[in-house]
Amino acid sequence: MNDAVASVSPRDKAEILAQALPYIRRFHGKTLVIKYGGNAMTDPALQAAFAQDVVLLKLVGMNPVVVHGGGPQIESALNRLGKKGEFIQGMRVTDAETMEVVEWVLAGEVQQDIVGLINQAGGKAVGLTGRDGGLMRAKKLRLLDPKDPSKEHDVGQVGDIESIDPSVVRALQDDQFIPVVSPIGFGAANESYNINADVVAAKLATVLQAEKLLMLTNIPGVLDKQGQLLTELTMRRIDELVADGTISGGMIPKIAGALDAARSGVHAVHIIDGRVPHAMLLEILTDQAYGTMIRSH
Repeated sequence: MNDAVASVSPRDKAEILAQALPYIRRFHGKTLVIKYGGNAMTDPALQAAFAQDVVLLKLVGMNPVVVHGGGPQIESALNRLGKKGEFIQGMRVTDAETMEVVEWVLAGEVQQDIVGLINQAGGKAVGLTGRDGGLMRAKKLRLLDPKDPSKEHDVGQVGDIESIDPSVVRALQDDQFIPVVSPIGFGAANESYNINADVVAAKLATVLQAEKLLMLTNIPGVLDKQGQLLTELTMRRIDELVADGTISGGMIPKIAGALDAARSGVHAVHIIDGRVPHAMLLEILTDQAYGTMIRSH
């Protein structure tokens, strides 16, 4: 990759930079919420590229906010303790002991790694959980059985967001910091809740009235039955794709969150391939479509 970059002529480099100008102008001062997960989060070269992208976006005047997941890291920590992860309808069953592990993996290890990477790339990142500044209040998620709605599954300390108070995020942004948010909420009795990171990112983007919500995944975007990339999706098209089973499994909460955000004023939601180095810059600063864009209408 670096050889390819080195062989670009100075004139072409200047041309590429100039082409980014309208996008930099358009998104200057705007908030971008980035859901960081998948390979982009575990491959060292992709981690470094991600951190550089976030710092560059901040330096050209945008306000990136990072929300991270950490499923694989939680899984390996539980394995080390001899605990078996259990899932119901894609939700991790979280007993008190599992919740402790989730907290130290997400808010300790993963969050601090991301903060360190961004700082190393020249940014000023600050890690937050839902407790910091009362950012994210949550309640226990009531998981109803899809086949029998009278039956409720107990998934333990898995949370449903009750409210988000973004003032701590805004204060950090105004001061040139890059917030890195772990998807952990707190309840009325100060209990902790594990919340789906896609849901947190979508809700935070809505509350911050973000210009864009970018979700990094391990796929090129939403694919049709033939495996072709769907570069743009509307609400109606999404309903059709869920009905015929094209969108299924872990993609459903992602898309549902994305749709909610698009309906609630986030201008565009992008599901992009985190396995492509600098995928975020390509999506934001060029007119190439590098994933699936979801619009509300």
